[in-house]
Amino acid sequence: MLRVVVLVSGGGSNLRALLEECRDPAFPAHVVAVGADRDADGLAHAEQFGIPSFTVPYSSFASREEWGDELLAAVEQWQPDLVVLSGLMRLLPPRVVEALAPRLINTHPAFLPEFPGAHGVRDALAAGVAQTGASVIVVDTGVDTGPILAQERVPVLPDDTEHSLHERIKPVERRLLIDVVRGIAEGSIDLGAASRTP
Repeated sequence: MLRVVVLVSGGGSNLRALLEECRDPAFPAHVVAVGADRDADGLAHAEQFGIPSFTVPYSSFASREEWGDELLAAVEQWQPDLVVLSGLMRLLPPRVVEALAPRLINTHPAFLPEFPGAHGVRDALAAGVAQTGASVIVVDTGVDTGPILAQERVPVLPDDTEHSLHERIKPVERRLLIDVVRGIAEGSIDLGAASRTP
């Protein structure tokens, strides 16, 4: 059984989908803890599902590096096989990424390497593209530049707003995340090999 820690900043819709999937005894992963960088709404999902949670408030530390060190210590207490960033809106310091790599993954609401960064949906609309997508990647020290584990296209409709497009991307993100976690747990996805591929 793959031990997973999920880190959130917001509502945690990906987290909830993963928790619901973990209710199935046949699913080969289990969320052992949920962490946040602030008092995030997503922590309520952990409480509802009876999963331990922890908060390492970014605002309590003098630097991103100090916060990262404390976050890493909190994560490692749970001895996870995999750490999932589920809308964590902070860039992890390089030493945290390096300590957890390659067992650190993230979802992104674009078809990477297109539209990296915090505004992938908005940027896709601004670019006037006919399609965007969703991706699951191994986190590296860049911004959404890590190895791609899974991705899928999502069409951009003529009347799409940032909200409507994001709402159609989210279910794809959730499905890809669950498939990737299952693949890692079952051994069909090798994070080490993915990270070594140029």
